[in-house]
Parts: sequence; structure tokens; C-alpha cells
Amino acid sequence: MQALRFHAAKDLRVETVAEPGRPGPGEVRIRNTRVGICGTDLHEYAYGPIFVPKEPHPFTGASGVQILGHEFGGVVTDVGEGVTRVAPGDRVSVQPLIMPRDNEYYADRGLFFLSEKLALAGLSWPWGGMAEYALLNDYNVYKIPDAMSAEEAALVEPTAVAVYACDRAGVRAGSSVLVTGAGPIGLLTVLAARAAGATRVFLSDPNPTRLEIARTIDPDLVVIDPTKTSVAERVREGTDGGVGADVAIEAVGNERALGDCVEAVRRQGVVVQVGLHPGPSKLDWFTVTCKDIDVRGSWAYPTTSWPRVMDLIATGRLPASKVVTRRIHLKDAVREGFDALLDPAGTQLKIMIDLES
Repeated sequence: MQALRFHAAKDLRVETVAEPGRPGPGEVRIRNTRVGICGTDLHEYAYGPIFVPKEPHPFTGASGVQILGHEFGGVVTDVGEGVTRVAPGDRVSVQPLIMPRDNEYYADRGLFFLSEKLALAGLSWPWGGMAEYALLNDYNVYKIPDAMSAEEAALVEPTAVAVYACDRAGVRAGSSVLVTGAGPIGLLTVLAARAAGATRVFLSDPNPTRLEIARTIDPDLVVIDPTKTSVAERVREGTDGGVGADVAIEAVGNERALGDCVEAVRRQGVVVQVGLHPGPSKLDWFTVTCKDIDVRGSWAYPTTSWPRVMDLIATGRLPASKVVTRRIHLKDAVREGFDALLDPAGTQLKIMIDLES
């Protein structure tokens, strides 16, 4: 089969590799249909290996050359002994986290995504979404609703990140929300906040092209260029009583953006960090204390969130496909996908790879 594999920074290759064999007990083999290029994939391409293991992963044993892709879906072709949740022919969305299921502190409490042994299909597992087939555990696949498209099935994973960020922030009906970063996660967070009932939503990003894309996704969105306007002042101007936003979600991993969140949120508001910072970042803890605010991390998502997120997308409550700006083929993934997303002009947002044509 054809697969896009990571060899080293700036060294991705579409190669012919052996297909996965028949699934063993508790395993599922799928034919992949769509896969999205994630910011994590871009970081591996530009600076890796980061999450691709240099030594054998302690839980999966995977290391070295890796098939990329963890935002994907497909069709079940075969199931192993004991698998009852899906059957051949079922269309599925992939929950890509690989982790212990019992006899481990977090697993025993249902917090599988917090396991220190966590691995990820497409980064630290032998199989990923940027190939024609993948072999997964039965807990990694969820049958999708009939109303859900193959593209939407591949968007469940990044959408789950955004939904969990809003959960961590406590977004509810009538909330005012600031999101910093107009990348795919930032814009999915905007959509997730709207789905949760947020009425006033602000988005900050220095890239004018991405702000224009954001306006087409949510015409009622208040967009802010932080290089031209004070984010905190604009948010206070647009919130009841001029006090600031109830919630601020940092979705890019930028120190200045995190500072804007602390300044823009109201007293006893909540700041949630979902973007991954490349290194230690300063925070104005005097303001955090004096404003009596909460600062929370948001890591991945509970694995149990898949049915809920699929329902949000399939019913149209959270129109995730709006963030897709280009659709390409696997053979063109490096030039038209990875390189395009690294272009400083920022004309692309989410690029989806079609594995069926």
C-alpha cells in the first residue's frame, strides 16, 4: 500500500509498504478514507522528531520511521476475535489514543488520556491515517452516524480537542469567549463555543488572511489583530459592563497570546491553555491573583467524548467542515499539504487528504 512516512525533519516520503495483516484478538483493520493534516504533523515535519519516538515507545514499541496521520476515518474491512462494537463494512471515526485499559492509575479511573504511557496512532503506533490501511484496537474505532460524511469522520479528532477546551473553560449559554489563534483548533473552538451557547465570541490573530477566513465561518465573530489593537481593550468594549470575557482560550501556544487572555478575561473568569507552547512562558501572576481568575490546562480529550462530538457534527450543531480549505491526494501531500500549511501567508487552514481517489 501507499503511505506517507516521516523519516526526519523535512524528510517525508510517499512509499510503498506492506499492508497490515489480519487483525488479532481485540483488533480492527480499516481502509482509510480521509485524513487531516494536524499542527502536530507540521511540527514533526518542520522540527521533528518530537512525538515520533527516537527509542522504542514504552507501551507500543514503535520508533523511527513512522506513518503519520491521527485525524482520520475509514471503513472496517476485518475484525479480530472478540470485537463486537463494529463489523466489516461499518464506516468509522478513529479515536487515535493508545493507552493501558486497566491496572494503571489513570486507566482504573477512566482517565485514559492522562496515562503516562500514552501513545498515538500516526505518531507512536505502527499505523496511521496517511496510508491506505490501518490496524487499530477495537476501542479506537467508533461507528459514525449515517448523516456523517467521510470528511466529517476525520474531523472528529480535532473537534474533540476544541470541545474539551470549552468544557474545561465552562462555556455555557450566554458566555462571552475570547479565542486567541485563528488556526484550525482556534476556529473549531469558536464553533464549539457557539455550539455550547456562547453569545459574544472574539478571535485574535495577527494574520489578516486567517481573520478573513474566520469571518466567512462565523460572520458574527469579532476579529482582532493584536498588532494593531489592544485585545483586552477591544474585549472589554464588547462585553457587558466593560468587565472582559467570561472565558479566554489560548489556542496557538504563544506567550503574548496567553498574556492577552489574562488581561482580557474578567475578574473570576477562566483562562484555558490548549495550544502547546514550545518552551517555558512567563505569566503575570500578580494579575492572576488580583483578578481571582482560574488558569487551566486542556490536554487532548476524554476518550469517552467521541459519541457526543460525532453527534454535534452530524446534526450540524458544530459544522466542522467549515475549517477545511483544501482537499488533496496522498501523492501530493508534501508539496500541496505540508508545505502549503507552512507558508507564512497563511492562506490555508485545514487540508484534508482524500485516500479514496
